[in-house]
Amino acid sequence: MLVSKEVISIIGAVGLLALALSWHRRESSPLRLSQVGWVCVGLYFFNDATTYLEHDDLILTVFSVMALPMAVGMAVWEARADDDRTRSSLIWARGAVAYAGGPYLLIAHVPWLSVLAIWFVASQAAVFLRFSGGDDVMLGETWVNTAQGQVTWAEFEGNRWFMGSSAEEYMFQTELLLVDGTPIGINFVLACTALQSMVIFIGAIAVLDIDWRRRCRVLFLTIPLIHVLNLFRNAGLIWLHTTYQQWTLLDMSVFEFGHSYVARFVSLFAMFLMALIMFDLLPELHRHIVRLLAPLGILQPPNQKI
Repeated sequence: MLVSKEVISIIGAVGLLALALSWHRRESSPLRLSQVGWVCVGLYFFNDATTYLEHDDLILTVFSVMALPMAVGMAVWEARADDDRTRSSLIWARGAVAYAGGPYLLIAHVPWLSVLAIWFVASQAAVFLRFSGGDDVMLGETWVNTAQGQVTWAEFEGNRWFMGSSAEEYMFQTELLLVDGTPIGINFVLACTALQSMVIFIGAIAVLDIDWRRRCRVLFLTIPLIHVLNLFRNAGLIWLHTTYQQWTLLDMSVFEFGHSYVARFVSLFAMFLMALIMFDLLPELHRHIVRLLAPLGILQPPNQKI
């Protein structure tokens, strides 16, 4: 970890605020403000790389490491953009990151909101599992990981309205139990809520320069669908864990393999399909993303201006 938890939280907040302000002041195109925002946000996520590495989460470790160079690249591109189409896409990206990252970090840094989000999704996943004929699972104790050790949520004496930790996804964990009180060995954390996926779509759609009714129509289509798919994912992982307890692959249990690799691959594929649907409903969004992929040479239409 390069920067302390408290300092990096401030840096991240400053970065998101700078991007939000630069988007709202897009007519004057405040270049320096947006560049500061990109670098601060990139540093915030880059700082989490060691935390994910400690939790053996290779995918999120790689994404966190990539965050800073990509953010620096966006800041440099902001200064070099020389046409209106590219500038409009960069401005959209400012707003999308600000209004996706802002709500997520607000929930992640407010313990009450984090715990409520975990309870909300975990309880529905348990109901979904019972309804589908799986094990009768219920919520157990919610634990808080502190510097002094693990304590229950009821015993937690820290600030329940703000925390500076940059490892919010793992700080609060709600255990799952069978009806007889036996722990099944799975704890729900904030990452299990699919909140990250939802805010990405919310941020990307909310800042599009389109009629508000089109925004609402697509949001009502995507957000409930992501939530339902996530419930199916969580219930499926629980069922696999309780049903195939002896199954192993490369020293990984069925839950570890399914959670770390299969479920994420399926989730990314589902997000890809949803993005295709959104591109059809919102061609403006498609044009912005294609322009932003231009430096990588991906999805660029031959000899066409977008």
